[in-house]
Amino acid sequence: MNTKETFTLHGENLLKKIKELIAEGNIRKITITDKEGKEIMSFPLTIGLVGALLAPILAAVGALAALIGECSITVEREPKAENEPKKEP
Repeated sequence: MNTKETFTLHGENLLKKIKELIAEGNIRKITITDKEGKEIMSFPLTIGLVGALLAPILAAVGALAALIGECSITVEREPKAENEPKKEP
């Protein structure tokens, strides 16, 4: 079962947060909504989506960040495997 997590932030922090989430590597889908809850942008992240394929998505997120104020990011994460070792802090 996929888990969902929501973050509320301002547009200027949007691109930074998206890059952090992508770097985590276990993200399946990211949805960006405005403060009224209307979906603005949604994109899937498949395993192996890197470099040149991410550039247009990040450019669109950067342009969006310049236009909106407060927004929410909903992140759908891949389920962790039962036998996968837990990361220690």
